[in-house]
Amino acid sequence: MPYNMRGRKDLAMRNQRSFSVEFKRQVIQELLSEESHPAQLCRRYNISSSLIYYWKKQYGRGKFNNEPTEEAALKDRVEKLERLVGKLTLENEFLKKGLQSSLSQQWRNGNSSPCGGPSSAASGGGVSS
Repeated sequence: MPYNMRGRKDLAMRNQRSFSVEFKRQVIQELLSEESHPAQLCRRYNISSSLIYYWKKQYGRGKFNNEPTEEAALKDRVEKLERLVGKLTLENEFLKKGLQSSLSQQWRNGNSSPCGGPSSAASGGGVSS
């Protein structure tokens, strides 16, 4: 790596700050109590608004040694259920295509019944009068 590129990487690494859980919780509790607006918090603590909203999301999920909010717990549950629905939908489509392929192959091989045997009407399986 060229010298000046390495220097830029080192400079970027040094400027990255880390914040304690207590500090994050304090900022978010101040935001939630509506004592200060997000813009005021950004200026006061020299942090970006996106960081505040990211912390707020984490706080709602109980990541700062606090109880998760009911709303965040419900959002997590909805996300998990949406992922499950997506997975099941993919599996369902896969199985449908497999069944269609199997049925069309049986049809090409001369079997008119999905089970491969004689049809129920030809074998006397119909209703007698």
